[in-house]
Amino acid sequence: MAALSRRSRPRPRELVLYTRVRCGVCRTAEARVHREIRLTPPWRRPSLRLVDVDADPDGEGLAERYGVRVPIIVLDGIELSELELAPGVVRRALWGNR
Repeated sequence: MAALSRRSRPRPRELVLYTRVRCGVCRTAEARVHREIRLTPPWRRPSLRLVDVDADPDGEGLAERYGVRVPIIVLDGIELSELELAPGVVRRALWGNR
C-alpha cells in the first residue's frame, strides 16, 4: 500500500472544552462531546482537552475572558458553542460540515 502523501494526510485536530468544576451544564456538555467523539470515524477524531477556566493553569485570564459563558467548545481554534450545546453542532463540525 502506498504511503499517504503529506498533502492527503489528515491534520491533527483538537477539541477544547472550557468548563468549570461545579457546573452541571458543563458536565452535560462534556458527556455529549465524549459521545460524539466516540461516534466519529477514527480518522476524524480530534484530541480532547478539558480546561477548567477557574484553575487557569497557564495564567491566561480565562475566568475573566469567558465569565459565565461556559461551557465553550472550540474545534481547531473555532468556537462552536457556548452555554447550551445545540444538538448536532459538534457532530457536524467533526464530520466536516460546520
